[in-house]
Amino acid sequence: MARVRQLLGVALLLATSLASAAGAGAAARVPQPVIEAASGGQCVAEPAFMRRNHAALLKHQRDDTLRGGIRSAKYALKDCIACHASKTTNSVAAAPSNFCQSCHTYTAVKIDCFGCHASQPAASIHPSLSQGKP
Repeated sequence: MARVRQLLGVALLLATSLASAAGAGAAARVPQPVIEAASGGQCVAEPAFMRRNHAALLKHQRDDTLRGGIRSAKYALKDCIACHASKTTNSVAAAPSNFCQSCHTYTAVKIDCFGCHASQPAASIHPSLSQGKP
């Protein structure tokens, strides 16, 4: 019985090491996010903090705006877009290498912001639309 347990232990150890080796090879094939440099100056918070907390900050700002009517704030989506829009596409989500799209593709998270919000800075939108004219 002890011999069977020992063989099972060795088999389990071998299977685990093979699985981790296969996983390491697969992880190397996943393209890393391509993050273009921001066009603005200093970000509103440290990059590590923003990577972890941007979704919660945007949700909190959304609630303040919708329920409280507070439009000017530190974590406004339009300010993020104005700073992080690509110099080539002028968007944060139009191409796989754009700021938002790149990381969300890497983490397999769907971006639902731009179903309603513009993915380009306000200055790049047609002037009649940015002035509230139909």
